[in-house]
Amino acid sequence: MKIAAVIPSYNVKPFILDVLARIPDYCDRIYVVDDKCPMESGRHVEAHTSDPRVTVIFNAENQGVGGAVLAGFRRAFEDGADICVKIDGDGQMDPGIMSRFTAPILNGDADYTKGNRFYSVYTVRQMPAIRLFGNAALSFLTKLSSGYWSLFDPTNGYIAIHRKAFLRLQSQHISKRYFFESDMLIHLRDIDAVIKNIPMEAVYGDEESGLHIRKIFATFLFKNIRMFLRRVVYQYFLRDFNVASLNIVLFLLLTGFGVIFGGIKWSQSLYSGVPTPAGTVMVAVLPIILGFQSLIFAVSIDVQSEPKVPLQNSSGSTPWDE
Repeated sequence: MKIAAVIPSYNVKPFILDVLARIPDYCDRIYVVDDKCPMESGRHVEAHTSDPRVTVIFNAENQGVGGAVLAGFRRAFEDGADICVKIDGDGQMDPGIMSRFTAPILNGDADYTKGNRFYSVYTVRQMPAIRLFGNAALSFLTKLSSGYWSLFDPTNGYIAIHRKAFLRLQSQHISKRYFFESDMLIHLRDIDAVIKNIPMEAVYGDEESGLHIRKIFATFLFKNIRMFLRRVVYQYFLRDFNVASLNIVLFLLLTGFGVIFGGIKWSQSLYSGVPTPAGTVMVAVLPIILGFQSLIFAVSIDVQSEPKVPLQNSSGSTPWDE
């Protein structure tokens, strides 16, 4: 299989040449995507590298990290690549471990791989506290919105994807800014792609990250909740209706009845000053308890439904594969 590296380039001029020099020899092509960089890092690469594998792509307008990566993926797959690996141009990702990301795809065990900096306690200690807390919170939100319960560190941008998975994605709908990595997971769940976590260490040097947890958390929270509701409706009511779907309906009906009935009786008791009988309280509480039991059962089914057969190993063909 042909392997291509895609490097989004925006304000990384001091680091990009060193990153390119460390790309392993087994990588067939390298695509540097100048995302309307004010430092003109693309021109800098063209002027200072003689590596014949390198192709520089210039975006006419700044599209964000997601837009740059998607542009690189499209070009690489058009040129015949089988696997694309995305590496940041600021030196935070070690190109030397690229084989960790490509191996599960080459072996037919995954369609998509992503880095996880939380495997080792020693690696976690190097991470700033705000990043540690923010990534933990964002990881849980992404588990809900994507359905990949076994994944962690969703904002990690060290990723690799198989051609077959990318061609099935509706990439025009994937977020092009900081929500890109999380949105990729959400869209990959739509096509039932198999994803693997890859242990890695983060490298923190002199570069300045543009991802500030305090600024983007509210945006991520809103988008993840919206995409979670979208996934539930699509996965359990439009594409299929199964036991999990039934339990979601029971949860909504039972808890809705319990909350409304209990609220009415509580208001009446508060207004009249007469205590609500224990039997009436139980009529309100019991449906809520049963409703949450149904919810827990639905979640357990959702956890078990995570895709297990890689798309590249699936039998038959679809219009996406042509």
